[in-house]
Amino acid sequence: MELYKVVNSIFTSYTYILPVGEKECWLVDCGDIDKVIEAGWKVKGVLLTHVHFDHIYGLNELMKYMPNVVVYTNTEGQQALQNPKWNFSEYHLDQPNFVFDRPDAVRVIEKECWISLDSVLSVFVLFTPGHENSCLSFVIDNMLFTGDSYIPGVNVVTILPRSNKEEAAFSLDRLRKLEESGFIICPGHLV
Repeated sequence: MELYKVVNSIFTSYTYILPVGEKECWLVDCGDIDKVIEAGWKVKGVLLTHVHFDHIYGLNELMKYMPNVVVYTNTEGQQALQNPKWNFSEYHLDQPNFVFDRPDAVRVIEKECWISLDSVLSVFVLFTPGHENSCLSFVIDNMLFTGDSYIPGVNVVTILPRSNKEEAAFSLDRLRKLEESGFIICPGHLV
C-alpha cells in the first residue's frame, strides 16, 4: 500500500495519508491539513490514534473544506474532542482552545474490530491505552500505526493526567510483539 506522511508543525507529529483512489484518501491523525489540501487530496475520513492537540488540531479546518469526513475514535476520544483540558489544547498558549466543531461526524469504536473504510481498505483497530485513555492503534496491511503508544527508541510518556503506566506497559508489549512478527511501525512523531 502507498503511504504518504506529513510532518506537522506542532511537536513534529505525523499525519499519514492513506490513498484509496484517484486523489481520495484516509488520514491517520490530523495536523497541518493545508498540506493535504494543497496536494489535492479528497479526505474521506480520519483515524485518530489519540486525542491530544498535536494529533487533532487540523480537524476543524478539514471539516470546513470537506464536511462529509468521518472521524473514528473511542468513547474517551469523543469526550476529549469536546474538552480543551483533556485534549491539552488548553496548555498550548499560542493556540486557541480546541473543541471539535462537528461532533456529529464522530464514529465511536467501542471494541477491537475490523472496519471497512472502503472497497479496498480495511483496518483492524487495537485498543492501546496508557499514554492516554483514548489511544488506539491501527493495523492496515503490514503497517501498524501506533500514535504515541509506541515510538521506537522513545519511552512512552505516562506522566499526564489521563495516563496509566500499567496500561502503557501492556500496550507497549503488545505492539512490540506485533513489530517482531513483521509489522512496520508507523509512529505518531518524528524519530
